[in-house]
Amino acid sequence: MLSPSQEEIIKATAPVVAEHLETITQRFYPLMFARYPQVMPLFNQTHQQNGGQPRALAKSVLAYVQLRQSPAQARATLETVVNKHVSLDIQPEHYPIVGECLMAAIGEVLGDAVTPEVADAWSALYQELADLLIELEAERYSAFEQQPGGWRGPRRFRIAATHQESRVIRSFILEPEDGGPVAAHVPGQYIGVKLEIDGEPVYRHYSLSDTPNGRSYRLSIKREESGVASRYFHDRMRVGDTLALLPPAGELTLSGDEEPLILISGGVGQTPLLPIAKQALEQGRRVTYLHAALDAEHHAFAETLAELRKTHPETLNTITVYERDDSGDYQGRINHALLADYVPSQARCYFVGPHGFMVAVNQGLERLGVPAERRHFEHFGPAEALGAA
Repeated sequence: MLSPSQEEIIKATAPVVAEHLETITQRFYPLMFARYPQVMPLFNQTHQQNGGQPRALAKSVLAYVQLRQSPAQARATLETVVNKHVSLDIQPEHYPIVGECLMAAIGEVLGDAVTPEVADAWSALYQELADLLIELEAERYSAFEQQPGGWRGPRRFRIAATHQESRVIRSFILEPEDGGPVAAHVPGQYIGVKLEIDGEPVYRHYSLSDTPNGRSYRLSIKREESGVASRYFHDRMRVGDTLALLPPAGELTLSGDEEPLILISGGVGQTPLLPIAKQALEQGRRVTYLHAALDAEHHAFAETLAELRKTHPETLNTITVYERDDSGDYQGRINHALLADYVPSQARCYFVGPHGFMVAVNQGLERLGVPAERRHFEHFGPAEALGAA
C-alpha cells in the first residue's frame, strides 16, 4: 500500500510519465531482453518490431494508474492482461524482472526528474500492480487446475489429425499425450502454445476453433510467410508430433440472452467466431454470419457452415464476400452499405480479422448506431485502439 506522500508524488508526476510512457516502454523491452534474455521467448518479436507490444504495455500501465482507486474497474480492465499471462504461464518470479527494467527505463527517459522519492513511489505503484496481477493469475491457475481435465503449467499434446481448411489455413487436432480428459474451454477463447523450434522455445496464442468435446482441442492456423510458428506448424509438424499447451484464456465469449447475433470475420478471423456461432445456434439464437475472404480458395470452413445451414435453416444466415472473384454472395470488401443491409436491429456484434478490417467494421457499426457495449472484438496480438485508421 502506498504511503500518503507516495500517493501525492504519483498524482504530481503521472502526467509527465503518461506523456513519455510509450517512449519508456519502447526502451524497456530492449533493456529487459539485454539483461534477461531468457524471457525473450515469451514475447512475439514481430509485435516488438511493429510497436504493438510497447503500445499495449503503455496502455495497460496508464489504465491502471487512472483506475487504481476503483478496484472493480481496475480488475476488469486488467482482464486482457491476465488472459495473456495465463496463456503464457507467467509466474510471480517474472515480476521483479519487469519491475527492475521498467524503473531503469523510466530513469533513462526522464533523467534527473526521477529523484529517489519519485523512484520509490513508482516502484511501490508497480509492486501494487504486480501483486494484483499475481493474485488474479493465481486464482485463474487454481480454478482451471480444479476443472475436470484441467492442469497446471505446460501439458504435452499429440497431433492426432490435420485437415486443410483452405489454401493457407490448416486445422490441427490435439489430444493429450497422457490419455486423460481435456478441460472444457469457453467458445471464442484461445490457448497458449509452447513450441521448441531449432532448440529455442517459442510461445504463441491460437484460437480454439471448435466447441469443447472433452477429448481434444482444435487449432486452425494460417500459414504466414513471415510467421516463425505458423510456418513451423505447416511445414514441419506432422501427425504424431507433440507440443505443450497452456490453459485456455480470452474474454471474447458469447454475451447477452436472446438478442440476434451478427458475426463478422475476415480471413482467419473465423477461428474464434465459428465456435461462438455453434454455441449460439444450439441456444436457439438467430445468427448472421458475414465472412470476407480473398476468394473461394482462401475461404476456410465453407463446408462446415453449409452443414450448419442445413441443421439450422431458420436461425442461420450466411453471407460471403470475396475480394478477388464473384463466386461469393458479394464481390469487394465489407463496407457500411453491406453492414446496413445485414446488421439486425438490437444485434450483438462480434468481429475479428486484420487490424484495418476491424477498424472499418467498427466504424461502420458505430455509424449504424450499434453501441460500444454491443460491439465485441479481439486482436490476434497486442490490443490496439480501433478509433482511428
